[in-house]
Amino acid sequence: MRRVVITGAGTVNPLGQTVAETLAAMQAGRVAIGPLDIPLLERLSVKIGAQVRGWQPEAHFDKARLAFLDRHVQFALVAARQAMAEAGLRPDPARCAVIMGTAGGGLVTSDEAYRAVYAEGKSRVHPFTVPRLMPSAAASHISMEFGLTGPTFAVSSACASSNHAIGLAFQMVRSGMVDQALAGGSEAMLSFGGLKAWEGLRVMSPDGCRPFAAGRNGMVQGEGAAVFLLETLEAAQARGAAVLAEVAGFAMTADAADIVLPNPEGAARAMAGALADAGLAPDAVDHINAHGTGTAANDRSEAEAMERVFGARAGVIPVTATKSVHGHLIGAAGAVELIGVLSALQGLIPPTAGFDAADPACAVDLVTGAARQAEVKVALSNAFAFGGLNAVLALRRAGA
Repeated sequence: MRRVVITGAGTVNPLGQTVAETLAAMQAGRVAIGPLDIPLLERLSVKIGAQVRGWQPEAHFDKARLAFLDRHVQFALVAARQAMAEAGLRPDPARCAVIMGTAGGGLVTSDEAYRAVYAEGKSRVHPFTVPRLMPSAAASHISMEFGLTGPTFAVSSACASSNHAIGLAFQMVRSGMVDQALAGGSEAMLSFGGLKAWEGLRVMSPDGCRPFAAGRNGMVQGEGAAVFLLETLEAAQARGAAVLAEVAGFAMTADAADIVLPNPEGAARAMAGALADAGLAPDAVDHINAHGTGTAANDRSEAEAMERVFGARAGVIPVTATKSVHGHLIGAAGAVELIGVLSALQGLIPPTAGFDAADPACAVDLVTGAARQAEVKVALSNAFAFGGLNAVLALRRAGA
């Protein structure tokens, strides 16, 4: 089995439109959650979210191409360009995969089409509605952007989508099926229809995201994308590429229990499985980037899952939950949160915002207030989705 590393990263998200901007904001604990600016906001009960502010698609795409690009695809393409530029690689087109995660695909496009047909009584929609809204659009456009003809597809597993995408890319590179992969996730659900659907679940906070805190009252929606270039360690070393981190292990499980309520057993098996895949013992873990949505059930279940895997150490392993600053990016969540893991592996764990008081049911060492300096050689990145779909990545510091 070949060792797999990350040599390029790119992102567009509420904290910033580059990795450098995002890292600076994460490490400072800057909260990008605020009042939403979308059509029909007055008809929503929850009026906050984490938007990509100041996004100017015309600065990245010409008018003819924009006609084909939903908002989530725009984010994905710009993130992929950044990742490829940082990696400094010209891959063999047939030996490079593109795997992107998304939960909703082109929801902005869908919302616009439904409004045109049902609310405005129009008999026609935009001629490119179907290619704009399909969940595989981001993967397809990235493959066309760089002329990549290897395995290219989308993964849709709700909030675990991008962890599944990155994990599958890791497995494909490790096994030798491909030599490189562009992988990550993208989401843009901040439309009236998308938010109204989430309101129906009654899991949305009206005033902020406070993972693992006693006063938490729900999640906050965000949007954005992150994409990473994965290749073998041997190839990266041969060309003198800078290694951001090593992807050491991956595991995925299903709760097979409830469509919305999490089960700590499934999450625990995914964490333990990622460590086993990496050949690491639980004692090796120095940091956990939690799924940490800020809902009562999820955070309690995740804390219990950590205790099952790590025992007494569960209360001393530094944990952070960056959804508190950039919102829940649903299918793109794990990808953007992986940037926070890269920061931790470089010695600085981003803080969790919004903490008010400890919850006895969530006995974790939550990093709050300010970023924490720590020697992190091994980190886990958790993603636990509706439907009981779990995907966990184990990462190792470059050179560790």
